[in-house]
Amino acid sequence: MRGYVNRLELKQIAVFGLILLPIAILCYENKLNIGHITSAPLFLMLLLMLATRNIEIPIASIRTRKPEILPQHAFILEKIYSVPISEELITPRERVFDTKLTINFAGVIIPLLAVVYLLATGPITTSLEIALIITVIAFLASEMVDGVGIEIPDHIGIIALPLALILSPDNAESVVFISSIGGILAGGIASLLTLDREKNGSAYISIGGVGSFRAIYTVVLIASLMSYYT
Repeated sequence: MRGYVNRLELKQIAVFGLILLPIAILCYENKLNIGHITSAPLFLMLLLMLATRNIEIPIASIRTRKPEILPQHAFILEKIYSVPISEELITPRERVFDTKLTINFAGVIIPLLAVVYLLATGPITTSLEIALIITVIAFLASEMVDGVGIEIPDHIGIIALPLALILSPDNAESVVFISSIGGILAGGIASLLTLDREKNGSAYISIGGVGSFRAIYTVVLIASLMSYYT
């Protein structure tokens, strides 16, 4: 677990929590679903993702450069992203980060399990086609933020919405969920693989966590609410 909860993080949690209140009512009335994921497990997934957003699972370690200008912006970055950058800069005092690569439990494990289940029961071809488009867009729109990790814009998943409604209107919510989750994660991994380690660096780089969790959670909310109208 890397992140910590500051005032901005509390506001974001509060916003997501308020959105979950009407979703809870709709799920109680069995009016929401994503493919074969019915209301009860859908709400449980949304709740678990919000509760486990700071759990990181280490998978590897690389060395990246510690930018000299980073200490000047550490406090601002901590306020925005809720990560302890100042602590990571103090220990150890080296010119490079021993960067820990992690996968976020809420941003990767939970949604990927749902994606695998939906792929086994839903429109595979259309979902994968749109996922490829989202992957390219997420890769091009992603940015390495020194000290934080790879950031992907929160609105990326919305791009899948019109494509899903055109290509697969009967399963639009499933297609949006599968293609957006797959595309965002694949785009983040592609950005990581092409990272210039001699120019950028961070003590931690999370796949599905800091920098991309909001994009993932937002698209899950959108896909959930779509089922009310489709």
